[in-house]
Amino acid sequence: MINPEGSPIWYELMTTDADGAQKFYADVVGWNIAPSGMEGAGDYHILTAPDGQGLAGLMTLPLGASMKPGWFCYIGVQDVDATAEKIKSLGGSVHMGPQDIPGVGRSAMVADPQGMMFYIMRGDSQQESQAFHVTAPGHCGWHELATSNHKAALAFYGEVFDWENNETMPMGAMGDYCFIDHAGQRIGAMMTAGAGWTTRSTYYFNVPSIDAAVPKITGGGGTVTMGPHEVPGGMHIVMCIDPQGAAFALVGGK
Repeated sequence: MINPEGSPIWYELMTTDADGAQKFYADVVGWNIAPSGMEGAGDYHILTAPDGQGLAGLMTLPLGASMKPGWFCYIGVQDVDATAEKIKSLGGSVHMGPQDIPGVGRSAMVADPQGMMFYIMRGDSQQESQAFHVTAPGHCGWHELATSNHKAALAFYGEVFDWENNETMPMGAMGDYCFIDHAGQRIGAMMTAGAGWTTRSTYYFNVPSIDAAVPKITGGGGTVTMGPHEVPGGMHIVMCIDPQGAAFALVGGK
């Protein structure tokens, strides 16, 4: 693995309608979406940003699955097995034990102590992942974790992945918005979920224009749940739900 330990290296959408999701995101975010071509991968598709970088996968949830449509993140580690054990020792859990994916790497599905699920992975590629990029169109540019206990979450992710909280923005009644830095780069923020919220990770994908994206979201059968509005730094965001029910967000110019 080339990226620093603890880096976001891949994203994945699990959905109930892969064909519908492909059409929606291709229009809204500008991704090219094509079959992976990997033997035994079934309907797994690769999402490619306008710059030609693959950044995510898309797959159909198995029939009868208890999981709802949603986005997941893969965090890069050198030793998947040891990291899974460390996560358990810190109060997290392992939902799918470490396993090899031929030609791709080794991964496990885990959860933090507050129940937020994600993957850990040691990729076999000798190229640095650019799935996360603060500004590149189509890439993920921000992670936001709303959790039942953001202080506990900060301690957990700091211990496992060396994520640091070097700056905090008070938001009045909504509490603190705790920025997260990793390997010299700001990758997102954590906050305590408000009343009526559920623990969730929201992934913000970069687009050139939020105003141009909103009609595509609603016209494609998606829903805008918050925004659009400006955030500190001059960028604009919008939080959404795709037609199959997966939550996501966009960040970009007006």
